Amino acid sequence: MDAGLFTANNVWMMLCTALVFFMHLGFSLLEIGLTRQKNTINILFKNVFIVCTGLLLYCLAGFNLMYPGDFNLIGDGVLGFAGFGIYAPEGGMTAEYASGGYTWWTDFLFQGMFAATAATIVSGAVAERVKLTTFMVFTILYVGLVYPIVGAWKWGGGFLDAMGFYDFAGSTLVHGVGGWAALVAIWLLGARIGKFDQDGNPKVIQGHNIPLATAGVLILWLGWFGFNGGSVLSADPELTSLTLVTTCLAAAAGGVGAFAFSQILYKNFDLTMFLNGILGGLVGITAGADQMSPTDAILIGIIAGIIIVLAVALVDKLRLDDPVGAVAVHLICGIWGTLAVGIFGAMASVEQFFTQLTGVAVVGAFCLSTSFIILFTLKKTMGLRVSEKEEIEGLDSAEHGMSAYPDYRMNDH
Repeated sequence: MDAGLFTANNVWMMLCTALVFFMHLGFSLLEIGLTRQKNTINILFKNVFIVCTGLLLYCLAGFNLMYPGDFNLIGDGVLGFAGFGIYAPEGGMTAEYASGGYTWWTDFLFQGMFAATAATIVSGAVAERVKLTTFMVFTILYVGLVYPIVGAWKWGGGFLDAMGFYDFAGSTLVHGVGGWAALVAIWLLGARIGKFDQDGNPKVIQGHNIPLATAGVLILWLGWFGFNGGSVLSADPELTSLTLVTTCLAAAAGGVGAFAFSQILYKNFDLTMFLNGILGGLVGITAGADQMSPTDAILIGIIAGIIIVLAVALVDKLRLDDPVGAVAVHLICGIWGTLAVGIFGAMASVEQFFTQLTGVAVVGAFCLSTSFIILFTLKKTMGLRVSEKEEIEGLDSAEHGMSAYPDYRMNDH
């Protein structure tokens, strides 16, 4: 391979790595914007913790769990481990590695950025009432073990890959993994104080800064250029440009689909539904962004936007409290996006649809069971939820002893 092409591929992958890292700022702003100001520092702390520990865990063991080479612990593509730590293999810095798409170091860092995203999804769902230390332990176990094991089943050459399951950039393998855990967590935690009235009807708990939430979504949209664009695993002009076009069109269609359907149902131009519709479109296209035509992407996005409105209502009807809509966006639209690979685009067929459905079911069963075991054990030992007094006062005060918005006029005297 020409040295210039190898360098261009690697630079593109490093740029995509930076864009995926930037998404963590988007998640942070979205979460604090859609929740109350008394919990801002707590949410920011969790997001910073996720990035830092996620990278360290991925270096220590996650990368070699996800790409074991040989499934040497449990055969047939189920579980393998290539050892602790990261050591570049022979030829890992040359075009011989990854067909000249990137170096081994770039590979590790790009994949490491994905790893932390799964726990970030859970962070938003459990906001405003989860114990910080408990969440930190959960993050270590889930990001360190569950995410890389699931990833290995497809991206590491495991049994899902062997059966033909397709998930280009993680509608199921990233967003679904986080979404299933978020569902279990909000069920075990219970709703925030004041979320439901005595008859079980949901009440709106207004987020304290919608401009920040809007900025967060737009940053996430930008970051998805790296999330999906980098998943081409090279700077291939045709595939990369197609992937970015389908990603953008699905996002736009998801937003329009959500706000239009919400307006029809509720006679209200709901900005938060618009924003979550954009995210739903992005999650929905992620499984097959490289396989779809522009028209396919628009249809997938519109359906994802409609799903968002219905899914948010369903979560409320089940008396589950998800402050940022994480289950609707990441789990339900993740399922939709994964199944859409068998309905639209180059891989559409009845056989592929059922392969996709099997993959969703397998990952769902594993993530539901593992997240329940982890969270239920933590609930019985450390406790999941802060006290009623701490929740009312806010976690910034209870867990951190400070405020994100101090009154400087008072402090001047």
